[in-house]
Amino acid sequence: MNTNFTTPKIISVSALNTYLKGLLDSDPNLQYVFVSGEISNLTDHYSSGHIYLSLKDSKAVIKAVMFSFNASRLRFKPQNGMKVLVRGRVSIYEPSGQYQLYIEDMQPDGIGALTLAFEQLKEKLLKEGLFDKSHKKPLPLFPKKITVITSPTGAALQDIRNILSRRWPYAQVELLPVLVQGEDAAFQLTNAVKSVSAGSDCDVVIIGRGGGSVEDLWAFNSEDLARAIFACPVPVVSAVGHETDFTICDFVSDMRAPTPSAAAELVVPDRAEQAEMLLQQRQYLFSLIDRFLSKHKSQFDIFTHKIDVLDPNREYLDKCNNLDRLSEKLKVKGETIIAEKEKELFGLKGSLFALDPVSILRRGYSVVSKDDVTVNSVEELSEGDKISLRFKDGTVNAEITQ
Repeated sequence: MNTNFTTPKIISVSALNTYLKGLLDSDPNLQYVFVSGEISNLTDHYSSGHIYLSLKDSKAVIKAVMFSFNASRLRFKPQNGMKVLVRGRVSIYEPSGQYQLYIEDMQPDGIGALTLAFEQLKEKLLKEGLFDKSHKKPLPLFPKKITVITSPTGAALQDIRNILSRRWPYAQVELLPVLVQGEDAAFQLTNAVKSVSAGSDCDVVIIGRGGGSVEDLWAFNSEDLARAIFACPVPVVSAVGHETDFTICDFVSDMRAPTPSAAAELVVPDRAEQAEMLLQQRQYLFSLIDRFLSKHKSQFDIFTHKIDVLDPNREYLDKCNNLDRLSEKLKVKGETIIAEKEKELFGLKGSLFALDPVSILRRGYSVVSKDDVTVNSVEELSEGDKISLRFKDGTVNAEITQ
């Protein structure tokens, strides 16, 4: 808009703001500016991703905005009171007439963005308890399967395999190949740990890579990776970089190894040391047996002497002879009792025979009965009665006629 203020003319508010915006947008000095200041009035719109804030020093304040496209590339989290150095352009937001700074890049003033991001995430996870020792899982003594999460082409994998095969060749080594640096590295590392949690049958996990710059190791400072390691039910050993390198992965893992080679030495025993230890245990066991036998030899000798004195064979023969004598006595006593009982039985048999009515009939007597009742007197009979006469050899019927 070409508005000439030398000639008095009435314009609208929007026209004025548009004119001023054009002036600022056309000024090359305002299109690429670096501003240092302290953050205040910070508003982080999580839904849109935009960040609204003010930058101030001891004398002035300027409104600022960082749109989501640029904000998503920040390596740290802006906070109120933080001193920063920003790069952007100056323009006017026409609806409100507010001139403001449109930030394209932001760095902490006096400290690197990666260092600040590392410290911020470290403090956050520390407060949540992800680094507590109470959550650290012990490593298995004799792992049968070891999962290694690293680059398939890196030297770290070869070092790990060489040491595992030398120290403990009985363990199976499983590789989950991932990128260990670059934009997709953190995502692949996180998914690899999650796949172990989802159902791997391994006993321990080694995650790491060889040394590098802070930027090279940055994938191991991912918050998502830290939470995946914390939730993993299998013990995780972090082996990132060199001994002087520290990452978030080191703090949240169950154990930190200074190098990948050291991690391989931590997760398995040394077979030569184990063989030596078994040999020592064998010798110790034999010495225990010798001491035991020596300690109880005297007691054994006493028992042997008692056996010789008591002569169990002689005592056995005495018992057998005694048993034979008792058996003979029992046999004589039994025969005597049987003879007495037979004599008593014959006497009873004679008495019963004398009382037997059949034997009386054999001597010429008979038994008279009427209506199956024995007749004991003639007075019980009348003329015309039907009677039965039982003799020794049978029964006849008769009738009383007189």
